[in-house]
Amino acid sequence: MSQDSEAPLPEGWEMRTSRSTGMTYFLNSYTKKSQWERPEAPADPGEIRCSHILVKHADSRRPSSWRDEKINRSKDEALDALKSYRKQIVSKNAQFVDIATKYSDCSSAKRAGDLGMFGRGQMQAPFEEEAFKLKIGQLSKPVETASGYHVILRTV
Repeated sequence: MSQDSEAPLPEGWEMRTSRSTGMTYFLNSYTKKSQWERPEAPADPGEIRCSHILVKHADSRRPSSWRDEKINRSKDEALDALKSYRKQIVSKNAQFVDIATKYSDCSSAKRAGDLGMFGRGQMQAPFEEEAFKLKIGQLSKPVETASGYHVILRTV
């Protein structure tokens, strides 16, 4: 075995063996996504990866989404919905990926809320501040931006 394959995996990743092929694969325990290639920590420690659930309201900067052509809910209704989603995730009555895919008003819903890698200055300030405070695997409290309310899950 090479030294490279003995290096520790990034936080949140597990090495598994496929029952059908016997080959090694890697599972991200936060996103539940698997891949054949060994995951690497981000080259730039200033970059992180997060997923999120966005709930928009009538006062959002763009009150429409892939789910609703015109969003009419109030800010309070949006916040209540997001708190309900978060409570389901924290109590393990639902998985983050399922709620993000079904209910998020962001187009990232088709990727289970995954926003990919990003650095400072690429997201709205309140979102960025909270995202960079989170530890890998940690779920944020609701965060308000001009887009609406978010719950953020740090994945890398």
